[in-house]
Amino acid sequence: MADSKEKLFSDFPPVSTQEWMDKITVDLKGADYEKKLVWKTNEGFKVKPFYRQEDLEGMKTTEGLPGEYPYIRGNKKNDNTWFVRQDIRVEDPAEANAKALDLLNKGVDSLGFHIKAKDLDADYVRTLLKDICCDCIELNFKTCQRHTVQLASLLTDYFKEKGYAPEKLKGSLDFDPISRMMKKGKDMSGLLDTAKELVEKLEAYPYFRCIAVNSIDLNNAGAYIYQELGYALAWGNEYLNRLTEAGIPAEKAAKKIKFNFGISSNYFMEIAKFRAARLLWADIVNEYKPACQCACQMAIHAETSSFNLTLFDAYVNLLRTQTEAMSAALAGVDSITVTPFDKAYETPNDFSERLARNQQLLLKEESHLNRVVDPAAGSYYIENLTASIAKQAWDLFLKTEDEGGMLKAVLNGSIQESVNNSNKARHEAVSKRKEILLGTNQYPNFTELAGGKVPLEHACCCHRHEHEDKAFATLNTNRAANEFEELRLQTEHSGKRPKAFMLTIGNLAMRQARAQFSCNFLACAGYEVIDNLGFSTVEEGIEAAMKAQADIVVLCSSDDEYAEYAVPAFKALDGRAMFIVAGAPACMDELKAAGIENFIHVRCNVLETLREYNKKLLNP
Repeated sequence: MADSKEKLFSDFPPVSTQEWMDKITVDLKGADYEKKLVWKTNEGFKVKPFYRQEDLEGMKTTEGLPGEYPYIRGNKKNDNTWFVRQDIRVEDPAEANAKALDLLNKGVDSLGFHIKAKDLDADYVRTLLKDICCDCIELNFKTCQRHTVQLASLLTDYFKEKGYAPEKLKGSLDFDPISRMMKKGKDMSGLLDTAKELVEKLEAYPYFRCIAVNSIDLNNAGAYIYQELGYALAWGNEYLNRLTEAGIPAEKAAKKIKFNFGISSNYFMEIAKFRAARLLWADIVNEYKPACQCACQMAIHAETSSFNLTLFDAYVNLLRTQTEAMSAALAGVDSITVTPFDKAYETPNDFSERLARNQQLLLKEESHLNRVVDPAAGSYYIENLTASIAKQAWDLFLKTEDEGGMLKAVLNGSIQESVNNSNKARHEAVSKRKEILLGTNQYPNFTELAGGKVPLEHACCCHRHEHEDKAFATLNTNRAANEFEELRLQTEHSGKRPKAFMLTIGNLAMRQARAQFSCNFLACAGYEVIDNLGFSTVEEGIEAAMKAQADIVVLCSSDDEYAEYAVPAFKALDGRAMFIVAGAPACMDELKAAGIENFIHVRCNVLETLREYNKKLLNP
C-alpha cells in the first residue's frame, strides 16, 4: 500500500509558489495582481488569493493541542460540544418557569433569564427555578447592575436550600457596568467597587461566572472584527486588573470573567476571531502569574449579530444567522444564542424561536459539529487569518492600554467614537453596495410589502435613566439596513408606488444585463418594476411605457448605442415620466447637455440616488 501511495504522488511533481505566481501573471493578462486578487480587509490587513504550507512556518497559532495552553484550539480535548442557549425576558416568574421547562424539552440546555430588579426576592427565585434541574444545564441571569449582588445572594441561598453541589453548577451573572456606560452614556464606574463582593459571593461555585465582557454590544453597533476583539481584551483586562488590585487572586478573578461576543457574517474571519481571542486572552492572564494555567482559558458565549438583520425579506436572516452560528461552533465556543429572524421588527414568537433553536440543533444532530475539535486547525488560510486578526487586535489592545485602559477610553468617548465611525463607514458601504445585504440593497423581493411591520426598538431592561442627559457619547446601534428600510417604508406609506418601466433596446446581452441591474436598483426603494423582452424602436418602447402608466422609464442598452437611442427616447417621453439611462456611457456629457439628468450605474450611491427619486416622485 505504501509503495502504491508513493507511486501515486510521484505522478504529481511539486509546484513552487513562484510557478503559481507565474501562471497567475499570465492568466491576468497584464492586470494588476494586487488590485484584482488581493483582498484588503476592513481589519487593516491583506488576504492573499492562495496560501501554502510555507505560510505556516514559525506561526504560533499552530502550536499546542486542544485543551492545552494557549488554548487557541479550544478548551476541550475530547469533543466540541457547546450549550444551546435561549434567553427569556421575565415578566412573570411562573410564566417564565413554564416556558423554561418547555424549552428544556425541546433541545435547549442553557437558559438566560432577563429579570426586572424591582421584583427580586427569594420567592421570585423559587418560582422562576421551580422543577428546573439546575445542575444539569447552564443557567445565566441578567438584571439591573445595581442589583446583581442581591441576585447572587438570592441564587446562592436557593442553591444551598436545594442541596446542589457547587462544583456541579454552571452558568453566569451579567455584571458589566462598562457595557451600560457605552449604551446609556452614564458614568457607572462606581459600581465596579462591588465586583469584589460579587466574586466573593460566588467563590464556592467554580463554574459560575459573574463578571461579563459584553463585546457583542460593539458587534451590534457595527464594529469591525479586530475592534470587537481588541476592545474586548482591554475590557477584560480592566476587570481583571481591578479585581487583583482589590485582593482577589489572579486565578480566581480570571475564572469569574465571561466574554459575550457577537458573530458577524464574515464566515472564515469569525472562526479566526474566536481562535485568536483564546490565544490573546491566555497571554494576558498568564502575565498575572495565576497559580493554575487553566485560569488562562477564555469562557466564550457567542450570539448572532443584530446589526445585519433586516425587516424586508426577513427569512434571509435565517441564512445569515445559520452561517454565523456555524462559524462559532467550528471555532469551539462554549455556548451559542441564535437571534430569531424576526427580532428586527417584532418580539420573537414561538415560530421564530423554534427556528432559532433548531438552527443549532441541526449543527449538532445533523452535521455533528460537536464531535470534532478545532476542524480549522492546519488550514493555511484560517491559520493566517487567525494570526493577522490577532496582530491587529493586539495592537488595538496595546493602544487602549497605553492611553489609560478601557474605562478611561469609555469615559472620554474614544471607544464609542471609534466604533461609531465604523458604523458610519459600514452604512456608507451598504449605501454603495460595497457591503451587500441580500434582499435589502441587492436582489430585493420585488413584490414584498411591509404591511404592519416597523423597526423595533428595545428599551432598557430596568427602565432607569431613560430620559436623563448623557454625560458622554454612546454607541450607535442602527442596523445596516435601517436607512434602506426607511426609504422603502416611505414609498409604501406614501400611498403611491411608482412604476419603473424598462425600455430595453439594441444589444441583447447588454440590454438584459442593464434591465436586471436597474430592476434590482429601483426595487430597493419599493418601486414596482416592469421588465420587457425588447423593442425595435424607442418610440414603440415609450408608447408601451405610457400605456403601462409608468412613472419612470429606464433606457437599457449598450454604451455605444446610447448615443443613438437616448436623446430620441428622452424627447419622445417629453417629460411625462422620469427618464433614466442605465449606465455611465462615454457620451454622458453630451446626453446631459441634451437635458438628461438621471444615470444609474455601479458607482452610484444607491441610497442617496433613491432618496432623490423619492423626493421627485412622492412629493412632486
